[in-house]
Amino acid sequence: MFTKDLDTFYMEMGINPKLINLGNKIEAGLKERFSRIDEIAEYNQLKVLKAMQDNKVSDVHFSATTGYGYNDIGRDTLEQVYADVFHAEDALVRPQLISGTHALTVALAGNLRPGDELLSPVGKPYDTLEGVIGIKETKGSLAEYGITYKQVDLKGDGTFDYEKIEKAIGPKTKLATIQRSKGYANRPTFSVKQIGELISFMKKIKPDLICMVDNCYGEFVELTEPTDVGADICVGSLIKNPGGGLAPIGGYIAGKAEYVENAACRLTAPGLGKEVGATLGINSSLYQGLFMAPQVVSGALKGAVYAANLYEHFGFEVLPDGREDRYDIIQAVTLKNPEAVIGFCEGIQAAAPVDSFVTPVPWPMPGYNCDVIMAAGAFIQGSSIELSADAPIQPPYTVFFQGGLTWFHAKYGILMSLQKLLDKNLIQL
Repeated sequence: MFTKDLDTFYMEMGINPKLINLGNKIEAGLKERFSRIDEIAEYNQLKVLKAMQDNKVSDVHFSATTGYGYNDIGRDTLEQVYADVFHAEDALVRPQLISGTHALTVALAGNLRPGDELLSPVGKPYDTLEGVIGIKETKGSLAEYGITYKQVDLKGDGTFDYEKIEKAIGPKTKLATIQRSKGYANRPTFSVKQIGELISFMKKIKPDLICMVDNCYGEFVELTEPTDVGADICVGSLIKNPGGGLAPIGGYIAGKAEYVENAACRLTAPGLGKEVGATLGINSSLYQGLFMAPQVVSGALKGAVYAANLYEHFGFEVLPDGREDRYDIIQAVTLKNPEAVIGFCEGIQAAAPVDSFVTPVPWPMPGYNCDVIMAAGAFIQGSSIELSADAPIQPPYTVFFQGGLTWFHAKYGILMSLQKLLDKNLIQL
């Protein structure tokens, strides 16, 4: 039987031996941190398992429906599982929700009416929501339907500006949207505890304010979710954390039954709501992906922590830093020039199991205001729970790294990203 030691294997996979040694030293110093990540994953694994057992999930729930999808017991049971996992009254979990942006659009359009005001108390939302809201003039935006928008920027230190938020909440303010993750902004990701404090503050001012959390990239990173601390609606994508790398498409909206039903009527049609929507045979992947999600998220988290520590070693600014607590799976690295950003993404692509031979290049991606480079050799197109990186090609030239279905793949991808910078003489060992 032929075997080789790990360092030799990494060298054969294209990694410089000095870089391997550095990675080994950093990994050895992260044992305690990784142990805590494993504890959180174990808790969340039990939470998901209990929800599945309590709802008596069976292989009958994996059957396919077509057409209208009436009486799809697999779909209906999965939605109850999600509701239980998120400690919510109800959930909408559908392959017809094609992305996180789409799920957020459905939740917003379903719960806002002409004359209502939408408030973002955490600054400008992610780029793809600009057209949805109408910040950027777009056909079909909320603004076209007479829904106004107001935002309160964060303070310079990345904390909530409570004084301005209080002044911003008025008679027409119907819904507040809270983006948990940083997106392309240079600000911290919010913890569930911080989100709970913000929601509590706003509801004291206006008790009937609907508080919605964009939970993308945050699921199963902590022991609790935003719906545990007062969020009325929690929204995310199944090709991010909760799909576990197995969901081929889909999104979820979990929260209070009234608001979930409003969203369902916008997704399908008024009067039909959750009663229709065929699952076309993918229920098994959605169930199994959710079951695997806590463990997959833990691997991605380890990769993010490892990346932060390695890139700090080379003097790059990273957010979060190598010691901070984590509230999502995204690691931002400011590389300061476009060549380094492209090199980083080339490394992530070269480390992929799919399309490793492809060279990513910046391009004018729809929904963004500048060229964007994306690297992802993924089994599911666009899946960012799989090893991936993306960056707007604009100052300060920050790349956003996330995912990895296993810790070992995330580790190799990070080493390869550094190897590409080394090859381009952008770092020195």
